[in-house]
Amino acid sequence: MSCWDIIQDYGLRSIGIGERLLPRDDFTICKQVVLIGSGMLWNIYFGAIALVLGFFLAVATAVAKAGDNVILRKLANTFILLFRGSPLFIQFFFAYFAFLSLKGVSPFFSPFSSAWLGALVVLFLNTAAYSAEIFYGALRSIPKGDIEAADAYGMRGWTRFRRITFPTMLRLAWPAYTNEAIFLFHATTLVFFSGFPAMRQNGDALYYANYFADKTFNPFVPYPILAGFFVLLTLTVIGIFGLVNRQLNKHMPQESRQKIRLRFNLIR
Repeated sequence: MSCWDIIQDYGLRSIGIGERLLPRDDFTICKQVVLIGSGMLWNIYFGAIALVLGFFLAVATAVAKAGDNVILRKLANTFILLFRGSPLFIQFFFAYFAFLSLKGVSPFFSPFSSAWLGALVVLFLNTAAYSAEIFYGALRSIPKGDIEAADAYGMRGWTRFRRITFPTMLRLAWPAYTNEAIFLFHATTLVFFSGFPAMRQNGDALYYANYFADKTFNPFVPYPILAGFFVLLTLTVIGIFGLVNRQLNKHMPQESRQKIRLRFNLIR
């Protein structure tokens, strides 16, 4: 079987298209690369959807935490503490069993017991809590002169938030938010190793890497392949967020622009 045939059979297997059975023998490099790459589709799905939806909830939560309404401020603080104070792995377990219990109450909750929706909800809430704290710090760091200038021009309420507060908050928070996006994509590897089962052996990249490691008794091939895919995904995220960061800072003087830099920590 050529590598092209393997791509046709297993390239989209993680989403139920192609060969149904996993390979039982002849675990070539091509098979491992194709299947692990196929599983990356789930990691990208979980990370991208949770990141987009979590962004809007994070902004709303940060605004509520920085606002004057006591009830909204306490609700925002409680939400952030709940999801930042507990491990993501435990959140997956609790969510899965909670959705199973609710499934017995109403058929409406049946899709939530599956990874494609239930795990997505957990990732969405988790990244929203972490991002909300980042945006809240950015809101507190907005120069008072910007707000005073907006007041001098007669800007109030939504107009001031849309034209001054929100853009400045994004510009200040974007480098830290980029790190949160990277961590979120890495966290997607926990989905099928927590509570949510992989239906018909259609798992993510780590699921397939673990399968090959168990079958070949050699983890030094599938796991480096998995790491390579995530390095490429991380570089893609950095590139996309770097373009956005450039747009957010295009009006700033060259020496004042915040740049996203890829730095490796040799000692942590």
